[in-house]
Amino acid sequence: MTQPAITPPTARQDPTPVTLHGQTLEDNYRWMRDKDSPEVIAHLQAENQYTLSVMAPTTELQARLYAEMLSHIKETDESVPYRDRGWYYYTRTVEGSQYPIHCRKLAASATFDPTQPEEVLLDVNKLAEGQPFMSVGGMSVSPDGSKLAYSTDNTGFRQYTLHIRDLKTGTDLPDTAERVGSLVWAADSHTLFYTTEDEVTKRQDKLHRHRLGDDAADDALVYEERDERFNLGVGKTRDGKYLLMEAGSHTTNECSYLSADTPGGVFLVIAPRLDEQEYYVDHRDGLFYIRTNDTGKNFRVVTTPVNGEGRDSWTELIPEDPQVPLEDFDVFSSFCVSSRREEGLTALEVQHFEASGQLGQVAKIDFPEPAYTAQAHVNREFVTSAFRYSYQSLVAPASVYDYNVDTGVSTLLKQQEVPGGFDSTRYASERLWIEAKDGVKIPVSLVYRRDAFKRDGTSPLYIYGYGSYGYPLPIGFGPSRLSLLDRGVVMAYAHIRGGGEMGDQWHDAGKMMAKHNTFTDFIAITEQLVAQGYGAKDRVAIEGGSAGGLLMGAVVNQRPDLFRVVLSHVPFVDVMNTMLDATLPLTVAEYEEWGNPNEPEAFAYMRSYSPYDNLKPGPYPAMLVKTSLNDSQVMYWEPAKYIARLRTLKTNDTPLLLHINMDAGHGGASGRYDYLKEIAFDYAFLLTQLGVEG
Repeated sequence: MTQPAITPPTARQDPTPVTLHGQTLEDNYRWMRDKDSPEVIAHLQAENQYTLSVMAPTTELQARLYAEMLSHIKETDESVPYRDRGWYYYTRTVEGSQYPIHCRKLAASATFDPTQPEEVLLDVNKLAEGQPFMSVGGMSVSPDGSKLAYSTDNTGFRQYTLHIRDLKTGTDLPDTAERVGSLVWAADSHTLFYTTEDEVTKRQDKLHRHRLGDDAADDALVYEERDERFNLGVGKTRDGKYLLMEAGSHTTNECSYLSADTPGGVFLVIAPRLDEQEYYVDHRDGLFYIRTNDTGKNFRVVTTPVNGEGRDSWTELIPEDPQVPLEDFDVFSSFCVSSRREEGLTALEVQHFEASGQLGQVAKIDFPEPAYTAQAHVNREFVTSAFRYSYQSLVAPASVYDYNVDTGVSTLLKQQEVPGGFDSTRYASERLWIEAKDGVKIPVSLVYRRDAFKRDGTSPLYIYGYGSYGYPLPIGFGPSRLSLLDRGVVMAYAHIRGGGEMGDQWHDAGKMMAKHNTFTDFIAITEQLVAQGYGAKDRVAIEGGSAGGLLMGAVVNQRPDLFRVVLSHVPFVDVMNTMLDATLPLTVAEYEEWGNPNEPEAFAYMRSYSPYDNLKPGPYPAMLVKTSLNDSQVMYWEPAKYIARLRTLKTNDTPLLLHINMDAGHGGASGRYDYLKEIAFDYAFLLTQLGVEG
């Protein structure tokens, strides 16, 4: 890509240093935080104009990529219906429409009858008319099936408004509320519980009770969470008998319950919160079933009677396995399903309940590939003999199965159709274990096109990483990915420490005062993939978003010579200034992930890797950094400041681009076609910089 004659925007410098613990943080661009400033908006628009000018030669390539990606998507499609209280629910998409349509049909028989009349619950396309952005948050149908509670955000700031729709008339009631998070109906179908957020920090901190027809201003405040580390959520047990209120931080939680039949009652705590202990609750036959890490990080399952006496009444049902983390636990009337992590991959184990309440033999659901993602799908029915799960891999499109717990047979209900000539046999996936700097083995998932790949060290190589919050990086299928694979790009997914692939211990090994492991793992993986011939040393592209954008910034600062091109989305790069500002969304709660910089030791450690604070003069890879003006998680000014500062230090002429979506939030464009165009834009930059012919 030839650099155009135009010059990039030059940001005004206004030094505002901060000194703490004897160290000074230099910040010449703090003024960019003023979102209402015409100067700030003008600067962001100038960055966009510059980026579009640099990318102008790729316009035709972007169009080709978009057409390819669109050709691999079945535009008019329908999800697998799931049964819930006498109805089958599903979503469908229509060619040319950006958003899904939520529908249902009467469950007139034991199986879905497509000839039943369709009832449209919510057409998101209609909600989006005249809006540059539209996102639906929570959705909950009342137990009697007559009302739909849902929430919408039309800016991308994840600030949701509650609506309640009368499903008999299709019209919304006057009942509404602002800044709504989770929501759930009581059994009377007349009372709705919902959480709301603090106006400054966006922390979900209050639980309200609303009765249909009442003014939201009169809604009862049921509970307020005052600990700034904790967020509130409200839900319901699968059998529908109890409402559950959870207050949770990154490392600790507390759950309270209320009979769904007595919405005017008081929530009772199941067990008081204890630091560094988590527990997650469901109900069956008078017992709460609890997955907890009270005796070990890999979790166990206990039971306790409703109205039990806290932890003293807990009885172990499934002991902790010190080698295999228990990631989730689903309870049904006659069986349960344990989701475990075996060598970083999901294992699903099914057990019947015996008459004594104990568990029978384990039946394991098998999966055929070396790298995959499998998880529980929608399972709303409590009394059932089927467990629904989803499966996909880097080469196998997403599929939905019903597993018959009596016969042990899985039945495929649907596999995502990939039009446009897709043939899964043309692609191969591998699972590698690469040794990190300290000797720990790190899993890596790879995919490539068989006839375009030779392990001779000449291929363009793409590596994706995240490595934070205990989030296991999914190993899923992406139709848009075919545009890279078909051009010979080898794609790798690095399951670095800080993620959750091996449970909480894996997370702990890459957070707080161990965060550098996340970065050195990624660097070691890059070096070894090149050394083993999976890619050319001068043709390596990397990508990450949000906390993965922090990863991008940190590894580029440490090893700018290792990477040719960087895609960084909504990157958390201004770590110090953000974590020192407790008024920003997420900051205080994030102390349990990154540390509290008000403490000298944590300050020094975070300062050692914060991308914005560790920029220095020298050559840097080609970079495309993307953000959104209405992002509520990583504020737009972080990448804007990062780019402005880097421009004053970068000594080579590789492109350094910033693109700001002025009408979206953390996830980018909300419409599916608009989102595809964003991916085409990214891939055009990546392919051009790697020297791959379009």
